[in-house]
Amino acid sequence: QEQLVESGGGLVQAGGSLRLSCTASGRTFGRNNMGWFRQAPGKEREFVAGIAWSGSRTVYADSVKGRFTISRDFAKITIDLQMNSLKPEDTAVYYCAADRIQLRTIVVVRYQEYAYWGQGTQVTVSS
Repeated sequence: QEQLVESGGGLVQAGGSLRLSCTASGRTFGRNNMGWFRQAPGKEREFVAGIAWSGSRTVYADSVKGRFTISRDFAKITIDLQMNSLKPEDTAVYYCAADRIQLRTIVVVRYQEYAYWGQGTQVTVSS
């Protein structure tokens, strides 16, 4: 069964760092662009960062640009999100997802274009 599992969330003070990891099982998703999304209480799910299936291209939301870095390890079948200089407004449940279309040439930001989702991991940033 195809599955994505996130880990690495937790409680951190403002200015701190966390590293989220998304591990795939059942299939490698090596031909899918991958994305990280987040959803805060009462808000819509929003795009955070995405990486192309080749690993050669990354896209970031303006709110995290310069602070977050997405990467993928093809050997370990993981997609990581390094989060630095965290702010209270980064507090949310973070989800890993795979693009529903393989080998797409652009990294899309609409969550409706992602078909495979993990269960999410909570990130809480205290002020």
